[in-house]
Amino acid sequence: MMITRKALVAAWCVASAAIVAPVVASAAVGVDIDIAPPAPRVEVVPAERPGFVWAPGYWVWRGSAHEWVGGHWIRERRGFHWVPDRWVQVGPHWHYERGHWAR
Repeated sequence: MMITRKALVAAWCVASAAIVAPVVASAAVGVDIDIAPPAPRVEVVPAERPGFVWAPGYWVWRGSAHEWVGGHWIRERRGFHWVPDRWVQVGPHWHYERGHWAR
């Protein structure tokens, strides 16, 4: 069976889209507001769970107020470390950075 050039190009495009789509979907989403987040809440971190990493709680902006999101376990990714969600002051504004894995 002979594969045509057109079929080969179409298959390559589909395979490329499957690789690129997850990268685009995981792009960081930022939020900038003028209201400082409250101080982080004190959380009691549960006992260690093999194969998991604790993602600490954080404040998220819900349109008109900050809302606390409690910490939770996430599956470990070998070779990476978890960078927690955080708010960074940039001039008079506050910028939200989503938690993510980094090498």
